[in-house]
Amino acid sequence: MKTWQCWVLAVVVTLGSALWQRMSGPTYPVRARVEIAGETSKTRLLRSGTTGEDLPLRIRAHPSVTGEVAWRRFPTNDVWQVIRMERQGDELVAALASQPAAGKIEYQVMLRSGEQVLALPDRPAVARFKNHVPELVLIPHILAMFLGMLFASRAGLEAAVGRPRLAPLSWTAFGLILFGGFVLGPAVQKYAFDAWWTGVPFGWDLTDNKTLIAGVAWVFAVWQLRGGRKARTAVLLAALATLVVFAIPHSVWGSQIDWGKPQ
Repeated sequence: MKTWQCWVLAVVVTLGSALWQRMSGPTYPVRARVEIAGETSKTRLLRSGTTGEDLPLRIRAHPSVTGEVAWRRFPTNDVWQVIRMERQGDELVAALASQPAAGKIEYQVMLRSGEQVLALPDRPAVARFKNHVPELVLIPHILAMFLGMLFASRAGLEAAVGRPRLAPLSWTAFGLILFGGFVLGPAVQKYAFDAWWTGVPFGWDLTDNKTLIAGVAWVFAVWQLRGGRKARTAVLLAALATLVVFAIPHSVWGSQIDWGKPQ
């Protein structure tokens, strides 16, 4: 396999993994198809909000359609609160009350036209709130992690085909994951949820824990490369570990308020 082919394949693998991670995650908007009163439209129901800002809901619907939103804190047995949606032109709109950072709510939209009733989505959507993260922290974090995944994939291919540039590719992957995941990652977490680290040994946040697994795998790989050793197996395993852990949907088992404790 030629060098350019390795890079193309690494880019494809990285983009595919990043896209899957994003779209399969619990904060990605729920896409819903609205078919009521003889009209069909598409909408998105948000599952991520910013503390201090109400969560907006906008659904395009026929003028004869009315709507309401039932919501409550998640996970709780609170009584459902119901908000009537207001009409603005060809849309029904509502706003769900902002929650503290790491606070979650579940909600479901009910649309009515005559005797026809439509629930969106089929099961209540869960939305989590977070504090604002400055772009100067968030963008470098995302970029470093993306490039770390890219160089990890590229190093894995280098190891698989037995090409010579194993050490520099591996060290670059290690450095990017270290910087993006263990320097900028905690900074993002601190801004968003007021906690530097919520993975092992302090918690079970899967985003932090999968970063930890990838980091440990690359520490072992670069240690095996010391003294000019080949260490193809260690690098290949580190690349595969990175691919597997970052294919896990983002924000699964993420920070979450325990509503049973005093806030």
